[in-house]
Amino acid sequence: MRALYWDGRQLAYDSAYSAPATDLQTVLVKVHLAGICSTDLQILKGYMGFTGVPGHEFVGQVSDGPGELVGQRVVGEINFACGRCEFCARGLGRHCPGRSVMGILNADGAFAEYLAVPVANLHRVPDNLTDEEAVFTEPLAAALEILDQVQVSPGDEILVVGDGKLGNLCAQALRLTGAKVTVLGKHRDKLNLVKRAGVRTVLLNDWQPRWFDIVVEAAGSASGFELALRAVRPRGTLVLKSTIAGNHQVSLAPLVVHEINVVGSRCGLFPPALEALLEKRVFVTPLIEKIYPLEEGIEAINHAGKSGARKVLLRP
Repeated sequence: MRALYWDGRQLAYDSAYSAPATDLQTVLVKVHLAGICSTDLQILKGYMGFTGVPGHEFVGQVSDGPGELVGQRVVGEINFACGRCEFCARGLGRHCPGRSVMGILNADGAFAEYLAVPVANLHRVPDNLTDEEAVFTEPLAAALEILDQVQVSPGDEILVVGDGKLGNLCAQALRLTGAKVTVLGKHRDKLNLVKRAGVRTVLLNDWQPRWFDIVVEAAGSASGFELALRAVRPRGTLVLKSTIAGNHQVSLAPLVVHEINVVGSRCGLFPPALEALLEKRVFVTPLIEKIYPLEEGIEAINHAGKSGARKVLLRP
């Protein structure tokens, strides 16, 4: 099959990559669309020491597996848990110590013609959702995860640092609570996309520092983290959404002095994301900038890594 392969040093297009194996618990999915996200770009900078096929945002069709699933259009959760440990027994498979993670840790991902996914991870895509909407299920689930982790009340002042794809989705998710959400970013065109979704925006050059009840760091940079840390009021909450390759030197003393609650936030549940997409409570297709064929995947990755780029998709 066709795939993009990362060997730890270089990304290459392979027209004869081995198709993934399946078993009674795993299906073969023909990928319709795959999204390139910031984590994928960090993978190509050495994050997690991954080698293999990257990519974890996808929508596709089951081509091989149990008869009732074949032909179904699906999305899939990215953490492949063991199903036997203490964490799995507590419903925390996303934190299973023995898990593999699609395109991130010990499991090939979605930048390929076909993808192997455990049956337990699959979610059927409603017929009236387009592929272009459904491919955002995973990042939208990650954004909605904040609402499961943090008590958000109507009237809370919330700052989202970062105007990229994840920052946009986090802002739209938080807006559903009735909170007063502001997005701070560097790109006027990206901020305009957020504004169209009914969220207040501030250009970084116009930023006047002040405190917020909740601050979400989605900038994907050390400077973004530092700005977010300075913007949290005493006894406020700082939500960290970015995964950044490398080590960072930031003073954590303000966390103690101001008694800040710090919440790491990663993957979320898919059903609420699919429901939000289906009910048009969140708008995702304006985020799409370009769709590339898989054969042009390296060009697509380079495009996605440019400053100011919106969502770039692959169509295997």
